[in-house]
Amino acid sequence: MKSKRALVKYRGEECLNCGRSLEEEHKFCPSCGQLNSTKKLALGDFFSEFFSGLFAYDSRFIRTMRVLLFKPGKISKDYIHGKRMRYVNPYRFFLTTAIVFFLIYGYDTTFDGLNLDKDPEDITTELEKLSEKNNADIEFEGNPFVQLDSIIKSSKKKSYKDYLVTQQQIDTMSINDAFSAKIKLFDHYLKETQISNSEQALTELKLDNTAYNRWLFKKVKDFNVVRENPQFFLNYLISKLPFIIFIFLPIFTLFLSLLYIRSKYNYMEHLTFAFHTQSMCFILYGVALLIDMITKNSYAVNIANIIFIGYLYQGLRKFYEQGKFKTIVKFVILNIIFFTLALIVGLISIFGSFAIF
Repeated sequence: MKSKRALVKYRGEECLNCGRSLEEEHKFCPSCGQLNSTKKLALGDFFSEFFSGLFAYDSRFIRTMRVLLFKPGKISKDYIHGKRMRYVNPYRFFLTTAIVFFLIYGYDTTFDGLNLDKDPEDITTELEKLSEKNNADIEFEGNPFVQLDSIIKSSKKKSYKDYLVTQQQIDTMSINDAFSAKIKLFDHYLKETQISNSEQALTELKLDNTAYNRWLFKKVKDFNVVRENPQFFLNYLISKLPFIIFIFLPIFTLFLSLLYIRSKYNYMEHLTFAFHTQSMCFILYGVALLIDMITKNSYAVNIANIIFIGYLYQGLRKFYEQGKFKTIVKFVILNIIFFTLALIVGLISIFGSFAIF
């Protein structure tokens, strides 16, 4: 959009932003890119700059979407070869698609009957009501806290006084035995007394008021909440997925660059391809989730799985320019690496998330 600020009569001999000397033909500063104009600000200038910036971004966004969706690998090659003004920055685009995807995913997986704005200790009563209403406890398949669960379940009918131990006894135990003894004691104490304050509990149990003991007491309390309704913890874990992906993607890119070590690309160029591919993943599954939400089934997500497999294969072929056989072999290896890394990062994330839950 044109503005009077760009007229020749308003051009100065020096950039007002960086101080570089300018000639009359310099519409923009060659150094910092600012418009060469000495005209005083007017209301129309704000609207002009707003709409020009908006339309410029929209045109790049639409072009980025079109190329990304229908020409796998091309947008990454164009961007690293210098054609950058026509597309949205890969990292910025990745962030945008990630935010939209997790908003859709979060809306789709929100469950009724539970106030998620409350802390875990504040929703215990609500969880008990839900459990009574359903007449059954909700089991969490593949629970990573098997040891904690087995310890608690094995001692349900006994009083916490049956498991009282002194600090002197704890100090003489091995780390594992001390852990088990405290878990049993804390679990029964919580259920019998309904006292959730860790400092008060440790005082009554005559155990040292250390940061570790307070943390362990809170984890037993949180575990009981998770065991009653594992979806609460799953939603909490899902809220951490953007952070997990930001850690996972650079690590995966390292393996991608090693697999294509003979290619002409450096690490950041491999990462650009990874950003674009992951953005496509967010777009594809975001649309699929919306369709499944409307149709009340999971057909769209299943179709998205097939489409993304084909898209990733084509993207690898076009971007790295290798033959079908090599691409298929590396495609299989990459998927093995991807799922192995995802499992490792996922387990670390589950334990880490529960530790700070």
